[in-house]
Amino acid sequence: MFVKLRNLQYQYKNTSEPTIKDFSLDIEQGEIISILGESGSGKSTILRLIAGLEIPKAGMISINGRVILDDSNFIPPEKRGVGMVFQDYALFPHMTVESNIKFGLRKMNRRQKQQRIEEMLSLVNLTNYKNRYPYELSGGQQQRVALARALAPAPSLLIFDEPFSNLDASLQVRIRDELRAILKKTGITSIFVTHDQEDARVLADRIVYIENGVINRVGPPEKVLNFNGKQMFTVY
Repeated sequence: MFVKLRNLQYQYKNTSEPTIKDFSLDIEQGEIISILGESGSGKSTILRLIAGLEIPKAGMISINGRVILDDSNFIPPEKRGVGMVFQDYALFPHMTVESNIKFGLRKMNRRQKQQRIEEMLSLVNLTNYKNRYPYELSGGQQQRVALARALAPAPSLLIFDEPFSNLDASLQVRIRDELRAILKKTGITSIFVTHDQEDARVLADRIVYIENGVINRVGPPEKVLNFNGKQMFTVY
């Protein structure tokens, strides 16, 4: 398996119950996984553990055959090869689209950087916007810049935290279709967390439904979200 999560356990300080309880999951290369759950279910904590922003009490994480965390290893976030797209996109307001994408390309020479930037701009259909600043872009365009910036360094794994929470409903529908097409075109393994069933249905190859830090159900969207043609549960 390309990504392995084994027996992850995590508890925030000053809380009486663990947020994540014995969480295990295998992800194939190129697969798009959605971690679906209600607010407080622990879904965003899983992303933070994978990214290295939190350290679990126990467990193991490996990506592409490389152990990045276990009882005796901890690879820092910047060396994990994990790209992250935040809810608020986290674009640098004083930088152009081109400069935002260029920011993470530290290990390339000037020619390689420019070639990679052009590839990313073409991929997200923003070639004509490279000299614009974030405030000059729509919400959907800003999200595509954030995606291009995350993809530019060629991470092993891409993770998204509620990627559509700042978009209005009509734009959300269009962008999630575009996002799935881009991810499948690049073949990058991806994990995104959401509380929205329709986002998970459209984007994911498999849905992991998490409840109180424990996996309740895993499978293709049509099987996880429905049973005998009826919705199994409601997520707000």
